[in-house]
Amino acid sequence: MQDTCTNAGSFLESLFQGVGLNIKVTVTETPTECLLDLSGPDAGLLQAEGGELLQAVQHLVTQAFGRMLSEGQRLVCDVEGFRATREAELRAMANLAAERVRATGAPFIFGEMNSNERRIIHLTLAKCEDLYTESVGDGSARKLRVALKSAN
Repeated sequence: MQDTCTNAGSFLESLFQGVGLNIKVTVTETPTECLLDLSGPDAGLLQAEGGELLQAVQHLVTQAFGRMLSEGQRLVCDVEGFRATREAELRAMANLAAERVRATGAPFIFGEMNSNERRIIHLTLAKCEDLYTESVGDGSARKLRVALKSAN
């Protein structure tokens, strides 16, 4: 995976340089992921609009290099801890939604989310024996629903 991570980092650096952005890529490798941490004066642009551009960069690098990784490994692009902050935010939102569903009995539907955000909520609530989660909708308009399991 080392070569794949290094090549992905070099690819992103040349991409950013090519479009005139001052963004540095630091590659950190673990057994399960290749973290491409993006920093520099222009890195904040990737966080705008809820990280839409960061998500696009993530998609691009995954399409270009993801197939070269071993089973169970993944490429992750982050901007100065943005993803960790967003993940903590999503986990808190998932727990609040679970409390609301338990209190009211009514399903809770999150707004449109990308697949990674839905995945974090699914995983956060996966151990809740009284709840289930499901993605609903199509394409980029997919949402996530949290509901009580039936008593059958």
